[in-house]
Amino acid sequence: MSMKPDTDARLIAHLPLARESVRALRASQIREVANAGFGLPDVLPFWFGESDRPTPAFIREAASQALAEGDTFYSHNLGIAALRETIAAYVSRLHGETTPAQIAVTSAGVNALMLAAQLVVDAGSRVVAVTPLWPNLVEIPKILGAEMQTVSLRFGAEGWALDVDELLAALTADTRALLINSPNNPTGWVMSAADQRRVLDHCRSLGIWVIADEVYERLYYGGEGEGKGVGVAPSFLDHARRDERVIAVNSFSKAWLMTGWRLGWIVAPEVLVGELGKLIEYNTSCAPVMVQRAGVAAISEGEPLVSGLVADMRQARDHLVRQLSALPGVQVKAPAGAMYVFFSLPGSEHSLALCKALVREVGLGLAPGSAFGLEGEGFVRWCYACEPARLDQGVSRLAAYLSRS
Repeated sequence: MSMKPDTDARLIAHLPLARESVRALRASQIREVANAGFGLPDVLPFWFGESDRPTPAFIREAASQALAEGDTFYSHNLGIAALRETIAAYVSRLHGETTPAQIAVTSAGVNALMLAAQLVVDAGSRVVAVTPLWPNLVEIPKILGAEMQTVSLRFGAEGWALDVDELLAALTADTRALLINSPNNPTGWVMSAADQRRVLDHCRSLGIWVIADEVYERLYYGGEGEGKGVGVAPSFLDHARRDERVIAVNSFSKAWLMTGWRLGWIVAPEVLVGELGKLIEYNTSCAPVMVQRAGVAAISEGEPLVSGLVADMRQARDHLVRQLSALPGVQVKAPAGAMYVFFSLPGSEHSLALCKALVREVGLGLAPGSAFGLEGEGFVRWCYACEPARLDQGVSRLAAYLSRS
């Protein structure tokens, strides 16, 4: 005998279920492909966004020294003074005067993105994002109950591009926040300074928050820009006053080879930084002090590292694009920034199935375009932050797969 509807409802209400907004989150398809490769011999993993190089010794030694000195206690919620001062000087050099009072240190860039969203996004808020996009950025507002709308980049003869008019049309008076990731993961697209000014002017007029994910700003292959030198992408911080609705997020992970250290920062209006301190207290309380000491060393001594890394990345990018361009059916353009090539090939209209087949059949690990939203379907992502010889191995495996398809 079946239960009555009201009995069903009472039983369901007592099941150990997470909130509906959490249950609705997308699981990472990148992890799904990687899980399919775990345990298989000789898989070449190009699926995650990190270099195959370890963190340089001078950064590791700064953390080791802090540990040796017993620097293992809580710090200020917003970070140790030395790191906030170092970050402020660094941001000032690249993007204009910034004070330590406008800096909050976070436990990773993704933590910074969550904090920024928690700071300004409410349940029911309308948030617009430019996609394809790292899934964390799109899913974070959903955790808070926000409504997401996306505006897609498009792939053409010149590579990935944004129709700025389309974006401006989507940024209506009821929009709470705009999420922009430039240089972009996964496409490598970089928003121009002129487009940033147009978008910022529009957001100013409507009171829309701009949350700028600028984690890849140093992995930029354009020319010298506005006196900042090579290797610095255009930033919303170049155009915005520090007291307006712009929050910029950054991380030590990419430019300083510190993915596992989990250290980032936020630049925000000073009036908001105290509120950020409260959020940090209720999230992580503070970043580990020995990790913060490593961050001081990374910025203070790391400019030669960053310059060399960008030069190596440019070489790897160009090498991979040349190799892929020679394969039948591959459509690829060199990206302007970040560490990824986002390209199409036969079978990529079903990118998750294709990436699982590549792992299973030839030991090649790529990220499916569908992991970055519906707009990414039809493409796959290849992280080229490694030696050219390793890229050659990967291209050979891809060529072998395509020859049997």
